[in-house]
Amino acid sequence: MWGYDSNYFRSNLWSIIVFYGKTCYNKIGDIMLENTKNMLEKAKNEKYAIPHFNINNLEWTRFILETCEEEKSPVILGVSEGAKKYMVGFSTVAEMVKAMIRELNITIPVALHLDHGSSVASCKEAIDAGFTSVMIDASKYSVEENIQMTKEVVHYAHDKHVTVEAEIGHVGGEEDGVADELAYAKVEDAVRLAKETGIDSLAPALGSVHGIYKGEPKLDFERMLKIKELTNLPLVLHGGSGIPDVLIQKSITCGICKLNINTDLQIVWAKSVRQFLNENQVVYDPRKIIKSGEQAMKNMIKEKIYLLRSNGKA
Repeated sequence: MWGYDSNYFRSNLWSIIVFYGKTCYNKIGDIMLENTKNMLEKAKNEKYAIPHFNINNLEWTRFILETCEEEKSPVILGVSEGAKKYMVGFSTVAEMVKAMIRELNITIPVALHLDHGSSVASCKEAIDAGFTSVMIDASKYSVEENIQMTKEVVHYAHDKHVTVEAEIGHVGGEEDGVADELAYAKVEDAVRLAKETGIDSLAPALGSVHGIYKGEPKLDFERMLKIKELTNLPLVLHGGSGIPDVLIQKSITCGICKLNINTDLQIVWAKSVRQFLNENQVVYDPRKIIKSGEQAMKNMIKEKIYLLRSNGKA
């Protein structure tokens, strides 16, 4: 796990931080994104959760950063492998985010996170491009293979001060066109994965699904609490869109420190854009079309921030 290593700091002068006002830069003047270690530990200790919003383009990134800055909420910007392909590549995304933080004068803690990295190679590619956090999702493999792949990512990531999230069990639903059946995490498997790999956060499958829910989510709070107590790790809840507020709030009391949100933002943005196009059929400027969903999306972002109680925690 993390600790002070004088040799690390002596041999990595680029990691020395210089402050100009409230924006954080490294020694050569680049914007410093944070990893998730401190923000998740603080959330765990103070009983709130960090919003993880998936970004899909430049506009979404801006809407999220501006709203989180306004509410003084730390934020994790999630990038799926599908979004990475859409936005050209990991390096393009990382440079865009850093430039936006600088030019918008963003002062809140921001982590750039690979969401559901499907391979060790994908995680390493994101890390090398400047991502500060990665998720290795080896949950489709056996527990032994999951542990082995996760250990390899942790070793590579921690050497570069990057945090690692892993998944156990199967979060159901559909994401980036990939469908999967829900399989609840076993407590003993969660403990093994945590203890044998040195991960920084854990996403156990506990009843949530990606995308739109068909029926009421059935979250296993007893299992959630056991995993929290036995691993002492910040827990992550995927499929946060569509879960009733009361269940999300209960999840936070049972150890959830990070909530992944994507579908809720997509739905309100798309609805607003469709309404705008119906009412303005002669408009063809893509900037106006995309921006027409801004306020609806920002309202939803604020709603989620207040639900998670991360406002004012930056």
